[in-house]
Amino acid sequence: MQSDEVFMKLASTFRVLGDVTRTKIIFCLMKEELCVSDIAKHVQMSPSVVSHQLRVLRNLDLVKYRKEGKTSHYSLNDEHINRLLKEGIEHVEERLVHSR
Repeated sequence: MQSDEVFMKLASTFRVLGDVTRTKIIFCLMKEELCVSDIAKHVQMSPSVVSHQLRVLRNLDLVKYRKEGKTSHYSLNDEHINRLLKEGIEHVEERLVHSR
């Protein structure tokens, strides 16, 4: 059995991923590194909303960033996040196909 700390962090990760906006942001970052304004265009939200959500994702180590001048470029922190979302999408799409 894993420690309570592991389960707490896992539950926090799933809570954060339970938000549609944050899930869309992660989906965008699965494909490429993006700046806030590009992410905002993809998810059709304001840069300030995106920045706030990126801060939440960063606090849980789901995304990372690098500075280039005044611009921050965001990417997924590691391959685990990518695989987690891919598996979730495949699961949901399978269920949608079988329920029709």
